[in-house]
Amino acid sequence: MRFRSNNCVAIHLRSLAKAKRFYGDVLGFKLRSKTKDQLEFDTGVLHLYVNRSSKAQPPVPSFSVKSIEKAKRLLKGARCQILVDRGSSLYFRDPFGNIFDVVED
Repeated sequence: MRFRSNNCVAIHLRSLAKAKRFYGDVLGFKLRSKTKDQLEFDTGVLHLYVNRSSKAQPPVPSFSVKSIEKAKRLLKGARCQILVDRGSSLYFRDPFGNIFDVVED
C-alpha cells in the first residue's frame, strides 16, 4: 500500500460566500466548480477545496491511493480514526492528531 501526496488541500469554513469573495476576488484564484457545500479553486500548483462546515478547521492535505478499501484497513490497523467515509474518499485522524484526506485514483 502506497500513499502519495496530490495537489489538493481542503479547508473548512462557515461561509462559502465570504470564502468566494476572498479567495476569488482578493487572491485572484480561478473558481473551477461550485456546489452548495463546496468551492474548488485553481491556485496554480494546488487545488483549494473550501468545504462548508459548522466551524473553521485547519487545512487538510490530501493523499491518493490505488485502493481506498486497502487504505482504510491499513489506517484502522494503525489505530487511525476514520472521520468521514465517502466510499471513494475518506478523512482520517492519525495517531498524532493530524487530519488528512485520502482519495482513490
